[in-house]
Amino acid sequence: MTAPTRPWHGVLVATALPLRPSESGVLAPDFDTFAEHVAWLAEQGCQGVTPNGSLGEYQTLTPEERARVVTTAVAAAPEGFTVMPGVAAYGAGEARRWAEQAAEAGCAAVMLLPPNAYRGDERAVVEHYREVARAGLPIVAYNNPIDTKIDLVPELLAELHGEGLIVGVKEFTGDVRRIYRIAELAPGLDVLCGADDVALELAIAGSPGWIAGYPNALPRSTVRFWEAATAKDLDVALPLYRSLHPLLRWDSRTEFVQAIKLSMDVVGRYGGPCRPPRVPLTPEQEQTVRQATEKAVAEGLT
Repeated sequence: MTAPTRPWHGVLVATALPLRPSESGVLAPDFDTFAEHVAWLAEQGCQGVTPNGSLGEYQTLTPEERARVVTTAVAAAPEGFTVMPGVAAYGAGEARRWAEQAAEAGCAAVMLLPPNAYRGDERAVVEHYREVARAGLPIVAYNNPIDTKIDLVPELLAELHGEGLIVGVKEFTGDVRRIYRIAELAPGLDVLCGADDVALELAIAGSPGWIAGYPNALPRSTVRFWEAATAKDLDVALPLYRSLHPLLRWDSRTEFVQAIKLSMDVVGRYGGPCRPPRVPLTPEQEQTVRQATEKAVAEGLT
C-alpha cells in the first residue's frame, strides 16, 4: 500500500469499537477483534482509520482503554496505512497528552475537536489548538457544532491555518457551501468530508479526504464510490450514492453508532452493542437499518 502525500487524504474510516460482555457483566473492548478489523479495512482498500472518535465511543473509555485503542490500531496497520486518532478532551492539557501519546505510538496525525466542556469564544479556541499543536503532530480540526456548541466558521479556520496550527478540517455541519468559502479564506487548508450523507457534494467540490462511518460495514462499495466521485465520474458515483444514501444518512443522526454497528452485524462483521448512555435502536429503527443494509448487500454493495 502506498501512503498518500498527506496521510489524512483518502478514505479514513472512523472506526467502531467492538465491545463484549466481560465476566463482570460490563461491556469491555475486544482488542483482538478491533485489530483484525483495522487490518481488514486496509485489505478492502481504505487508506486509514480514525479511532477514538464519537463512533469509537471514546467518551465512555477509561484512559487505559483509550490508549490501547491507539496502540492496537498502529500495530495492526500495514505500512502506509494511516492511523489518525481523535484526541478530544475537556481541557487542552489533556488533549495535548493524548496527542503526545499518539505521537509516541507512531501516528501520522491527530484529529481535534474544539473545547467540548463549555462554549469557548474565539480566543479560547485558538489557545486550545495552540496547546495541542505543541505535541508536534499535524492536526486535522473537527468541526461538529452540533455536539460541541462551537462552530469553527471559515474565518476562524483561516486564523488557525494561518498560524500553522491545523492542516485540515473534518467538516460535519452538513453545509456543503462552506468548502468554497474556506478555500477562499484559507487556500491550502484541506476540507475533509465529515458526514457520510454529503460525501458526493464535497467530493465534487474538491475534498481530498472522507472521514467516513459506513466503510465499517461496506468498505468496498464506499471506497469505489469515493474514488469515482473524486474523479468526477458521475456515471459511476451517482448511482452508488443513491443506493448507499439510505444508510449514509444515518451518520448524521443521533443513533449513528448503533446503526453502523447493526449494519456491521448484518453483513457478517462484528458490530455488537454500545456502552451507556447509548441505548439500543427502537424496533422501528432497527428494521429500517436492517432492511436497508440487506438491500445494499443484495445489490452487491459490500
